[in-house]
Amino acid sequence: MASTADVNIGSYIRHNGEIAQIIEWQHRTPGNLRAFYQGKMRLLRNGKLAENRWRSGETIEVLRVEVNELQYLYREGDNLVCMDRESFDQKYIPANLFGDAMNYLKEEMIVQVGFESEQPLFARPPKTVELTVTEAEHAVKGDTSNKVMKQAKLETGAPIMVPIFVEAGTVVRIDTETGEYLDRVKK
Repeated sequence: MASTADVNIGSYIRHNGEIAQIIEWQHRTPGNLRAFYQGKMRLLRNGKLAENRWRSGETIEVLRVEVNELQYLYREGDNLVCMDRESFDQKYIPANLFGDAMNYLKEEMIVQVGFESEQPLFARPPKTVELTVTEAEHAVKGDTSNKVMKQAKLETGAPIMVPIFVEAGTVVRIDTETGEYLDRVKK
């Protein structure tokens, strides 16, 4: 256990039985009242924001989270098998930790996984990925009045909206957080 003075921005804590990362942390001393700490945190389970106040000197359970970069090898049931590139140890990471970004992962990508005593807490895919378009609708000739988008399918099987000039076989860059098309990759 640690006190409120030991918590910093970026620290992971256990709050009301949930694991959260501190985003904002302020020490306040209002007028003639006692000092307190006010914190804003992101809950790792669902990504929601929460705020709380702690008395100065109150004990908080601070977690020791180690973030590792692992290479995604393959999917096995509800888990992804990832390998530590230095020790070659294989670890099973629950696929639900990646959320919707799972649609944009393919083998051999590097992902970040946060562990607390060998238990995976969170997983992050790369910020952007480059994937090949396997299927794309044909564009309607003359339909260029503004930013016109069409449905396409990626090599991972995920659907995405792309501009009308993107054809099957084109490599595109995608933002894994929003799932949006960013640009065409020229190779």
